[in-house]
Amino acid sequence: MKNKTMMIDYYEFTMAKTYFDNGEKDRKACFDLFFRTNPFGGGYAIAEGLDNIVEYIKNFKISEDDIAYLREVGSFSEEFLDYLKNLKFTGDIYAIPEGTPVFPNEPVVTVVANIIEAQLIETSLLTSFNHGTLVATAAKRITHAAGDIPVMEFGARRARGDDSAIEASKYAFVGGCAGTSNTQSAKENDIPVMGTMAHSLVSAADSEYEAFLDYAKSNPNNCVFLVDTYDTLRSGVPNAIRVAKEYLVPNGYKFKGIRIDSGDLAYLSKKARAMLDSEGFTDTGICLSNGLNENTIKSILDQGACINSIGAGDNIAASKERVNGVYKLVAIEKDGTLVPRIKVSEDAAKTITPAYKKVYRFFDNATGYALGDVIALADEIIPTDGYTLVSPTEEWKTTHLENYTVKELQVPIFLNGELVYNVPSVRERKEYCKQEFAKIYPEIKRAANPHGYYVDLSDELLALKKKMIFEARGKKTF
Repeated sequence: MKNKTMMIDYYEFTMAKTYFDNGEKDRKACFDLFFRTNPFGGGYAIAEGLDNIVEYIKNFKISEDDIAYLREVGSFSEEFLDYLKNLKFTGDIYAIPEGTPVFPNEPVVTVVANIIEAQLIETSLLTSFNHGTLVATAAKRITHAAGDIPVMEFGARRARGDDSAIEASKYAFVGGCAGTSNTQSAKENDIPVMGTMAHSLVSAADSEYEAFLDYAKSNPNNCVFLVDTYDTLRSGVPNAIRVAKEYLVPNGYKFKGIRIDSGDLAYLSKKARAMLDSEGFTDTGICLSNGLNENTIKSILDQGACINSIGAGDNIAASKERVNGVYKLVAIEKDGTLVPRIKVSEDAAKTITPAYKKVYRFFDNATGYALGDVIALADEIIPTDGYTLVSPTEEWKTTHLENYTVKELQVPIFLNGELVYNVPSVRERKEYCKQEFAKIYPEIKRAANPHGYYVDLSDELLALKKKMIFEARGKKTF
C-alpha cells in the first residue's frame, strides 16, 4: 500500500516547526473536526470516512524518502527533521461512528494529542471526512427519495480519479445504494456488482435487433436492454420484446428488464410499461437513469413514472456540492490542564465553540425518534430525568425534554496512539446507517425546506462561549 503520510498541507509543517523551535512539541492540544452547514441545502449529513482516517493514523510514518524531500525544500533544521523521522501518533481520537446522521457545528471527530501530531494529521482527516460524508449524504438523499426502488451506483466514470471512484462506490453503498457498477470497488469492499449495457453495443451492430439478440445469447440470465439508442418506443422496446419472445422465453430465460437513459423518463416509462404489459411481460422491470437526483426522482414519481430500479452516478460520485468540514483548535494545555481557546469572527457562523467537549443525542422513549443533540463540556453529566434544549443563537427558543434516553455519540478510536476501535465492514455500516437514519424525523429528511434539527449547547458551555467572546472583544461582562 502506498504510504500517504505526506498528505499534509505544507503550512502544517511550518507550524509544526514553530512549535518545535519554541519547545512546545509535547504540549497537548484539542482539535474538533466539524462542518458548518448541511450539504445540498438539506437537513442532515451522513458521517463517513472514518475507515480511511483509521488507516492513515495506523500507518502514519514520515519515511527516509520523505525526510530527504523536506531537506531539499530547505526550510527545516536537521534537529526538526530528526524529530519528524521518529514521529508517530501517540494521542487520542474520538469520533461519531460511520453512517450516523450528523448535524452542523457538532464535533464529529475530536483529537487530543501533542500539538505537532494533532496539527500534521489535519489535512488527511478533512479529506477523508469531507469526501466520505459528501458521497454518503448524496446517496442517502437519492435512495430516500427512491423509497423501496433500488438504486445502483453508476458514477465511476464521473469520479475525480480511480481512488475517488472506488471510495465513492463504497460510501454510496453505506448511504443506501443497492450495488455498484465499479468492479474494483465491488471486489475490494464486498458490494454487489451490477450493470446493463452501453449504447456502443447497439450502435456497433448492424441493427438494434441484432445487438439485443447477441446480448441475450451472451447474457441470458441478466438481460436488461438499453432501449433509447434510436427511438425508445418505436424501436427499442419493440426490439427488446421481439428478442424476449424469439429467444429468451423459448429457451427458458426470463426477460429481466429494459433501461431508459434519455428523454422524458416519466412519459417513456409509462408508455414502455403499457407495451410490456400488453405483451404479457408484467414482471419485466424498467430501469431509469440519466443524471437523476433526489429532486428529479421525486418529480417523475409524482408524475406516475413506472420504475423498478434506478441508475445514478453523476450526483453521487461527482456531485458539485461539498462538505465544508473544518478542523479547529478548541483547547491547549497549560499547567497540565486543557484550557479552552476560541476563534472569534465578524461572521457569527465562523466563531467556534471552545473547549474539550462531548456530544449527546436524546431519543424519545415513546417513538424512538431523535429529539435533538446537545454539545457539553467533557466533564459535564447529562441528566436522564429532564433536560431543556436552548438554541445557542436564539436563547428564547427552548425545548424541554422528558421520557428520553440519552446517548453519547463519539466513541474512542485511538487511545494513547493505540487503535481501540474495530472498523465495521461496509455491509455492517450500511445496516447501521439504515437503523440510525430511521430514527430521524421525516420532516428533517425532506429534500427541500427541511425542518431544522436541534443542536444546542449546554448552559455551562454556552456561558463559557459568551464569556470568551466578550473577553476576546476586550469587554469584561456580558
